Amino acid sequence: MEIDRRDFLKITGTSAAGAAVLGLGLNLKPIKSHAQTLKINHCTETTSICCYCAVGCGVICSTGQAGAGKIVSIEGDPDHPVNEGALCAKGASLSQLVNNENRITTPLYRAPYDTKWRKVSWDWALSNIAERIKNSRDKNFEHRNRKGQVVNRTMGIASVGSAALDNEECWLIQALMRSLGLVYIEHQARI
Repeated sequence: MEIDRRDFLKITGTSAAGAAVLGLGLNLKPIKSHAQTLKINHCTETTSICCYCAVGCGVICSTGQAGAGKIVSIEGDPDHPVNEGALCAKGASLSQLVNNENRITTPLYRAPYDTKWRKVSWDWALSNIAERIKNSRDKNFEHRNRKGQVVNRTMGIASVGSAALDNEECWLIQALMRSLGLVYIEHQARI
């Protein structure tokens, strides 16, 4: 086997490069890699709607395991027709709305002319609201108008709905408000 000058330089160059690599202490054995587990790996995913504006973007809330109920991650829902997985800065920070030590979780009531808010139970708050609606409805209910026509309406209560509601929810609210005799019923999407 005859080696010319060019082959000699190739062989010595390759040998020198190999010796240099081995001299650096590089281990050429196969490396076993370990991927970090995702923080949402054992979470429960629930779809919801962003509460910030009237757009109604879909979100996927990942809540902690074993009923902890703590939101671990919020991301846009790629299957939602409104935002197709995209979220604005406010929507992306929804978890801060829930995971907040200053979040109010019980109803607060401030009596007329009082300067302090006090905590009340949910039962008290809901029955108080229901009682006030009933009193206002009874006080302002009209069975007949000035012409004597049956109208069965109340002009003392109004309803403004949320733009994030779907058609079925709007229908239920509309049916409830009409059953109470409300005339002034509006929806946020039109305001």
